[in-house]
Amino acid sequence: MLGLFFGKEPWFRAKRFGYGAGLPFKWQGWAVLGFYILAMTGLGLLADNDQAIPTIATVALMLIITSIFVVIVRNHTEGGWKWRGL
Repeated sequence: MLGLFFGKEPWFRAKRFGYGAGLPFKWQGWAVLGFYILAMTGLGLLADNDQAIPTIATVALMLIITSIFVVIVRNHTEGGWKWRGL
């Protein structure tokens, strides 16, 4: 099962214009995107909940999770990340 996440096949489409990735087209991409949205929402709710965790810790965790997400998306975008102009 974990082999499905560690392969090098693309999960995200390349953007038509600009730099970066578009929407996912495989279930692994949707799972990664869903986890990212869930993690950001959960951290936001924890930070808003009477200072359950300090703000600096919330921001640090958000930056760490975002950087991991960006690396995963970059490694699994078809055609890689490059500028695609008109």
